[in-house]
Amino acid sequence: MVKITNTYLILGLLFLVNNCGIYKPVDARKVSPNAKDRAEKNIQTGKGFKVFDTNRNKAGGVFQFASSNPMWRATISLLEFTPLSNVDYSGGIIITDWFNDDVSNQAIKITVKFLSNEIRSDAIKVIVYKRICDDQNNCKTNKLDTILEKEIKVAILKEAALIEENEKIKNPDFKYPKIPEKN
Repeated sequence: MVKITNTYLILGLLFLVNNCGIYKPVDARKVSPNAKDRAEKNIQTGKGFKVFDTNRNKAGGVFQFASSNPMWRATISLLEFTPLSNVDYSGGIIITDWFNDDVSNQAIKITVKFLSNEIRSDAIKVIVYKRICDDQNNCKTNKLDTILEKEIKVAILKEAALIEENEKIKNPDFKYPKIPEKN
């Protein structure tokens, strides 16, 4: 009885592990059978790295959302008046902490998501949240659909364009790297 129960337990666990989604079959028409081609594609899409890369650019790395990016710099400059609670340049997101001016029971929070490092209107998403608290500190939070989101977005884009123009004047041959499209 114990042997049969253990056998069923092992078979059941194997069945569950097999169906966990660890193994994902691929279409051979879309994926190259050559390992070097697959490795190169993974590196280009940001999924891998080379240990001994002789063709590496000796001048420096490729920064997608670091301080070399004009959109990132413009956003940090624009939001310097408020405390920031989350700043993740590798993930492309900036979230402010709750802040208010004079009204003590109301506060807003701004989230900026970078979808690309190009200076385009569809490369950035701005979300504004409003929190209203009563005297017992019971708070309600709502996403605002106001013109403030559009104004912040336009201000970031204008500042980023100015930063990029100044960089082009300093170094006319420099081009910001493109982010590979995510599937």
